[in-house]
Amino acid sequence: MKTVLFVCVHNAGRSQMAEAFVNALAAEQGLAVRALSAGTVAGERINPVAEAVMAEIGIGMDSQKPKPLTQEMAGAADRIITMGCGVDANACPARIHLSEDWGLDDPKGQPVEIVRAIRDQIKERVENLLTEMDAA
Repeated sequence: MKTVLFVCVHNAGRSQMAEAFVNALAAEQGLAVRALSAGTVAGERINPVAEAVMAEIGIGMDSQKPKPLTQEMAGAADRIITMGCGVDANACPARIHLSEDWGLDDPKGQPVEIVRAIRDQIKERVENLLTEMDAA
C-alpha cells in the first residue's frame, strides 16, 4: 500500500479535500493507495464550505478532522504533497520536508464558487497522481 501525505498549514480545506479524493478514487479504481492529511498548525475544524462542495459530488468528509503533522506521518509517506504556502510562509511544510507543492489557493473565507474551482483543481491533480502512481 502506497501512502500519500497532503500537508498544508491548517489542514482544514485543500489537504482534506485531496485526502478524500485519493481515498475515494483509489477505492473505486482498486488501487493500493491511501491518503492522509495534516497541518503544520492544524486548525480546529474542517472548512464547512470545503466540506459542503465535496458533499455536492458525493464525497463525504464527516470522519475527517484537522491533524498536526508528525515526523512519523512524514516518514511513513511515499509521497508528500504540500497544497500551497501562500497562507503562512513561515509555517510552510515544504520548508521542513522534501515535498512537491501544488500551489493551490486557500479556500478559507472564499465564496462557494471559488471553493468549487479549487475542489475541481484538486480532483484533476489527484486523478493525474493516481494514474502516475498506478503506472509506477
